[in-house]
Amino acid sequence: MTRWNLSIPEETDRAVRSFLARRGGKKGDLSKFANDAVRKEILRQTVMDIQEQNADLSEQEAVDLAQEAVAWTRAHRS
Repeated sequence: MTRWNLSIPEETDRAVRSFLARRGGKKGDLSKFANDAVRKEILRQTVMDIQEQNADLSEQEAVDLAQEAVAWTRAHRS
């Protein structure tokens, strides 16, 4: 586990702590919330990047690429 020292606006701190408290927050919930938020944002930005890179593909080309990737993954499973 790695520790981060972050500077967060007070308004954001109050909002997230109030949110977690309303949900019966326990020790470690703030770290879990931050971890989940970071992972979701990484996924969101990755999806946006991929969509931008593939914007010129037709729907059928995108489906064909996805099917090819699934087939390759299934063929190379351990």
